[in-house]
Amino acid sequence: MGDKYLKLSELNLEGQFLSFAGIKSGKAKYLQLAIASGNLHIKLPKELRSTLPCSLIPGEQIRICGVTKVNTHTGKIKIKAHQITQLNTCPNQELSSPPQAKIMVCQKSGCVKRGGKGLLSEIEKTLCDRGLLDKVKIEHTDCQKRCSSAPNCVLQLGKKKYKKLHPEAIASLLENHLT
Repeated sequence: MGDKYLKLSELNLEGQFLSFAGIKSGKAKYLQLAIASGNLHIKLPKELRSTLPCSLIPGEQIRICGVTKVNTHTGKIKIKAHQITQLNTCPNQELSSPPQAKIMVCQKSGCVKRGGKGLLSEIEKTLCDRGLLDKVKIEHTDCQKRCSSAPNCVLQLGKKKYKKLHPEAIASLLENHLT
């Protein structure tokens, strides 16, 4: 923040998360926090910018540890977060990226002709019925280079990959992985 800023103090704030701001290339630079005296604009550290949008929900109660700095020329105060913790989870649990679960479904012509669209909708319906749809990322991919076994779908749980699975098997693996 340069020479024109003077560090005031360390702070701990608790409030309601409102939204992200300053989003560039999918990463939020700021978050807005509602506290009793009004709304605050808080700068996020670079290491949290890519993981927070996945884990914070508007309206959620959070705690922010950070520092305040004042511009010696204008008197304007800036707040920068160092740590952000959700208050409705375990007290010592810090925000991190959720367990990575991803389903990649080929949407190239060969797979689509052999049931790719139906497979995709069946996967979405099965996951929705079991309440898992919001816990997994579904990607439409290009050719997976296994055209002879079309339609192709890959379930990735962490570093493990599963191929040629029925939607029910995908849901069962996800339930076991996420619990």
